[in-house]
Amino acid sequence: MSKGSNWGELPALVLTNLFQYLDYHDRLQASAVCWHWRSVIFQPRFFKGIHFDVARENNKKNSFFLQSLAHIISAAKISFDSCNLYDVELATEILYKLSKSSCLSSLSLQPKYATLVTPGRFYSEEEWNYIYKLFVEPIKVLLGRPNPPFKELDLGCSEILTLHAADFLNSCPRPQFLQRLGFASVKQDPSHYALSAIEPTLFEKCQALQQLSLDYDTMCDEFLQTLQLLPLRRLTIHVHGLDEEHPGISEGAWATFCAKNPQTELHLTLVCAYEAVDILHSHILRPSMPLSHLKVLFCERINCDALEYLSRYYKETLKSMIWIDSMRIQEYRNIMELVLRTEQDPLVMMAWRCKKLEEIVIHGYVLDPHNLVGISRLRGRDLKVLEVSRIDLSMPSVMMTPFIEEISTQLGQKWAPLDPKTLPAALGFYPVSDDVRDQYILRYIRNGSST
Repeated sequence: MSKGSNWGELPALVLTNLFQYLDYHDRLQASAVCWHWRSVIFQPRFFKGIHFDVARENNKKNSFFLQSLAHIISAAKISFDSCNLYDVELATEILYKLSKSSCLSSLSLQPKYATLVTPGRFYSEEEWNYIYKLFVEPIKVLLGRPNPPFKELDLGCSEILTLHAADFLNSCPRPQFLQRLGFASVKQDPSHYALSAIEPTLFEKCQALQQLSLDYDTMCDEFLQTLQLLPLRRLTIHVHGLDEEHPGISEGAWATFCAKNPQTELHLTLVCAYEAVDILHSHILRPSMPLSHLKVLFCERINCDALEYLSRYYKETLKSMIWIDSMRIQEYRNIMELVLRTEQDPLVMMAWRCKKLEEIVIHGYVLDPHNLVGISRLRGRDLKVLEVSRIDLSMPSVMMTPFIEEISTQLGQKWAPLDPKTLPAALGFYPVSDDVRDQYILRYIRNGSST
């Protein structure tokens, strides 16, 4: 460029080509040179998705996003404090404006709690109308737009929004383009809740669906028979209460499903399922399930028969086993006592038999350090995560050092049990509100970790 030329007068096409060679952060920094450079950056090719973190202090940032980017992005995530009416209403305003976008094809809602506060009482007509007008209708508008076809919808485990799952599917004119649907929930009261009614026929045209999450209440043999026609990579099922009239899913249905969908991984999650955890091995688990991930969260007991079932039937599929309770207990929870009853540690048997096992997380229960060493030796460096917080309380801390060193050597990484004093409040000794527990559950389900 000749001497005295103005860099701010570079043609937009030239700037666009230059920006394509930069990563996201360098591109933003370069665009700050002048107004002209800044204006060129607002193109769909440079902004695929935006995270709207709803909070009063983020109002200006979110307003800028809505004004400058909402019309060009293809994906949006909205996280908000669902127990704060002000934040809920801010989230609905963002959702309403996004519903007018002609580009959006992916939406993820992430309420911080299972509860979604509204001006009306829980399960009242006023609450229902509020949710329908401010959440359901904008989502239906997005789904109902034929071009571009919608691809991903995640309701963020919101109990009341998942009740409208059938409405959302019915409003989609091109379901054959849907790739991911998040319709599973976390219940405010796991022992008393409304059931979502979704007809399996609604999924028949979802020929591109790869990830689907649902509540166990909606599942049955007929439903699974429909799902086996889809190219699912991951099927996630949440278990809460277990209705006496629920037919369950038969071994035959799972066997047929696996034969036609050998690529599908099943992620099974029990959430505050105080009754279902007792019959997990007898009424829910089936030998032919393609179970790869099991999470049992705050069910207030450990089911040794279920653990033994895992090592017996999921040798070729199980990758992750997570069993979490708080330390605030009324009785001494000691897995070693279960070992005496069964004559073998089910966790050691799992480590020995399950060839793909790479994650074990246990909180709220006392573990034998000898068996932890055994687990680490059996799995070695294939075990990416071994997370525990309670070790045999009768052993002096100084005697734990050799165990910790041996486990670290076997895993090929520095290892130590988590300090109970630094655990999240939901896992600690002191009582916490249901909202604190639910926030931990939702974060764990979404991220796969407690951090």
